[in-house]
Amino acid sequence: MTVDDFHTEIIAQPAALERAAPAMAEQAAELDALRALAARRPIVLTGMGASYHACLAAASTLGRAGVLATTVNTAELTHFRMRALAPGTVVVAISQSGRSAELVRLSGALDRRTRLVTITNGLGNPLAEAADIAFDTRAGAEHGPSTGTFAATFPPLAALVRTLGGEAGSGAVIEEVASLTATAAEQARRVLGGEAALTDAVSGWLGDRTGAVLVGRGTGRAAADLGALVLKEAARLAAECLDAAEFRHGPLELAGPELAAAVIATEPATRDLDLALAAELAVLGGPVLLVTAEGAAPYGVTPVAVGAVDPLLAPAVAAIPFQLLAWALAVAGGREPGRFTIGSKITTKE
Repeated sequence: MTVDDFHTEIIAQPAALERAAPAMAEQAAELDALRALAARRPIVLTGMGASYHACLAAASTLGRAGVLATTVNTAELTHFRMRALAPGTVVVAISQSGRSAELVRLSGALDRRTRLVTITNGLGNPLAEAADIAFDTRAGAEHGPSTGTFAATFPPLAALVRTLGGEAGSGAVIEEVASLTATAAEQARRVLGGEAALTDAVSGWLGDRTGAVLVGRGTGRAAADLGALVLKEAARLAAECLDAAEFRHGPLELAGPELAAAVIATEPATRDLDLALAAELAVLGGPVLLVTAEGAAPYGVTPVAVGAVDPLLAPAVAAIPFQLLAWALAVAGGREPGRFTIGSKITTKE
């Protein structure tokens, strides 16, 4: 088996999760400050790329708790929507590096009447340094497409969501998130323990097709988005992500033998809808991959079981099959896995 940074970083994700949860215990004061800051204020979640995908998952989880949060990618926010921010708005900005051009612009453009809360990998970056409250994922160094930095975003994000949702004090939140993260890390390690069989399964699902669509709902959308992003970055595969319901509004016409479709069904609330979509796609003759907690799947659908994980932490595990596929495709295509040839890990241009 080829060993490279990208593969090493995929395999290291359970450890990244395990570092992120204890880090929150050291940031209890920041959670308390967030609780005091955010009471009854408008909330805007923003980021770019994989970080923005995490924002969508957080907004779905907050909505379940009765808290409406707006999501907008940072470029759209800084260029077009800054004047729409009401005084007192809490802007939660997620960035793996804290150095991407859009996030740096945001940190300098926010009105003093707004409050900036950040989640970044480390605190020695322009975004965290400009924040009113800054949280550290402790993900560690990463050289290839999003792996550990994506996974490690979710424990602090889960703590923030529970705090913004008005749940128990920081001590109880930290204890709950630590338990949920331990389960997610355990399941990620189990999924990676079957790496060879899983890689064969997802490779067989794609076959020789040059395009794929990944769909999901709620927090499952974050895993679908990340999977499509990594397949484009590492494997140069034309992979698209759509909300599962939006997929029915027109793009369903693409379904058939030429379209590899993956359905991420990790949201309990919409599980039956997702399984029904997977079954329908299989009847239409296309290869269908279904990612669920328990691995149940309709006839003709390739199942992937990621274990029972809290919905907001599930994307960290559900993205793994697509990261492994991206790595395998890169190796098979003679490319250096995870190496950026046109863009870069940190985007310096808007």
